[in-house]
Order: sequence, then C-alpha cells, then structure tokens
Amino acid sequence: MSSCTRSLTAASSRLPSLPHQLSRCHRRTYAVQSGGAPRFQVFNRRSKWLQKERAAANPELSRETDYLKDEVAVRLTERLLDIKRHFPKVLDVGANSCNIARALVQPNPDPDPSKPDSPPISTRITELVAAESSEALLYRDAKLDFNNQLNITRHVLEDEETLPYEPESFDLVMSNLSMHWINDLPGTLTQINNILKPDCPFIGAMLGGDTLFELRTSLQLAEQERRGGMSPRVSPLADVRDVGGLLQKAGFKMLTVDVDDIIVDYPDTFTLMQDLQAMGESNVILGREMGPISRDLLLANEAIYRELHGNEDGSLPATFRIIYMIGWHESPDQAKPLPRGSGDLNLKDILEQK
Repeated sequence: MSSCTRSLTAASSRLPSLPHQLSRCHRRTYAVQSGGAPRFQVFNRRSKWLQKERAAANPELSRETDYLKDEVAVRLTERLLDIKRHFPKVLDVGANSCNIARALVQPNPDPDPSKPDSPPISTRITELVAAESSEALLYRDAKLDFNNQLNITRHVLEDEETLPYEPESFDLVMSNLSMHWINDLPGTLTQINNILKPDCPFIGAMLGGDTLFELRTSLQLAEQERRGGMSPRVSPLADVRDVGGLLQKAGFKMLTVDVDDIIVDYPDTFTLMQDLQAMGESNVILGREMGPISRDLLLANEAIYRELHGNEDGSLPATFRIIYMIGWHESPDQAKPLPRGSGDLNLKDILEQK
C-alpha cells in the first residue's frame, strides 16, 4: 500500500476524511430470460471467487482498501431512515466483509445536523443474514466488535446467482457493490423479489455507467498505440437507464433509482490498480487477455492518464458511478399510482404560470 494520501469526492464536494476515489465503466445490455442457467456468460464467476479469497488472505490490506464499500454501505443504509418500520429478518446478498453490518451499527446515522441524535439502524433489525460466496472474505472480520452489536448470521453461498431461500422469507433484502459481477442480473433480481414478503423492500447499490472511465480510455489508447489493437481490460457495467427496466421486469413496484459519483484521487495508476486488486475488484470478463499487463503498456497508460485526466496537484482522479435502487414486493394494500389521465391539473397550465 502506498503511503501517499488518497482523497474521495462525492459529486462535486470533497470528503477529506476518506482515503480513495473511484470511476466509470462500459454499458451492459441484458436479455430477459426465463429461469435456469443464463444464456450469456459475461463474467467468470470462479475467477471472481478466487479474487475475493486472495484479497481476504491479506486482512490488513483488504481492510485498508474497503474505503469504497464502507462509504457506499453508509449511504445505502441511510435510505432506511425514510422507512419507519422494524425489520425482523434482513438479507445482505453479496455481503463481502459485512460492510452493511458495520454501517448499520454506526451511532447517529442521520446525516442531517439539524435533527437530534438517532439510535443505530441496527436497533430496528432482529437478525441480519450476511450471504457471500467467499468464506474467507465473509468471516474476515467475524471477531471485530461490530458483531456484538447486531445479531449476524453468516451464510456461505455456492454462488450469489442462486439464492437458496424460501419464498417470502425476508422483510428486507440489501446488496452493496456486488451485483455488478452477476451474469444473470434479471434472474437474480427476480429471485430477490420472490424471497421478499409482501410490501417489503429491496435496497441495493452497484457500480454502473461510466465507472473508471479514466482508466478505460487511457488503457485503450495506450494499447492502441503500443500494440495496434485493444482487449477488454475493464468490465462492462449496467447503465442507470437499464436498472429501472430490470427492476420492473423482475416484478418490483414503487421503483426508485438514483446515481451518485464518487471520485477518488490516487498518486498514480499503479496504486489504483493495486487497490482494485486488494478489493477483489479486478477484471474477470470472459475473453480477457490472461496474465499481467506488460510494463511497457503500464507506463504508456500512466502517461496518457496524466495527460487526459490528471489533476493540477499531480494526483489522478478515478470516478466510481454508484447506482442505487429501491423496489418493493407487490402487496394488495400497497399504494398504487392513479390511472393515466385521471389528474385534475394540467402540467402545461402550471408551467405557463411561472
């Protein structure tokens, strides 16, 4: 781990207490399909499992590079402040190192300074089931203090694309920065909807859009210059315009989708790539070129990255686009939108008055 300081930015405001910043990626198009094995395999799931196991083998470095997942987990759990209810049984799909659990036990979780201190969100949860395919990563922090502040049940999954739970068995399902590695995202969302009780929410966050666009463009240009062609170095990701349609096709109601860009400043591209590896977030797209990137290509990438995207202070920004999604399992007594054309006011008349 480099001793250089990293900084993390949300949208245009700086968060000086946080260490890193992330970027944007390719758009990913999905085919809607019935149950069963996905027709198209985009990612090598076993390679992703191996990456997580190797990352967890170095707990100290793995914890240092949890800054992105920890920050997004806090922002994700803050959305529960608007849902005034108790959750007897909650599922965290793709729990990684239990970042959501750590966020849930934070004191005074409401970021609004004008409001009085509030108890941790964990006081409204009876049991949290943390489900993850990497046993080493899931149990990495099992002895830390936050485990004593929340009733956590850890469950090692064979794969996050197959959820072995009974229908209508959870009051809330959450997912923090793991669904961007799912091959059959429509099928997984359908499974999540199926295991939710009526009128209960799914709240998730995933990398999407143009995450790490700076790295992608500089690598493509470097490879074009040095090798006369390009290979898939950065994984394709879902676009925010796709997510609402995927949730709707999975059967969710009362949808909410929003986007947050988090920018982390790194001293150089080598530190960025080292951190991605320590996070277990290296590329696992099928058809990628195997083996390490050549030194010649890495040096060219560093120079191009600095020229195109470098900051005035010499640091290099990396943008992570976070897509947040909320969908509710349908219920007969759930609020429903009024029929089209039933409104009493014309929007055109309102706008003309301004």
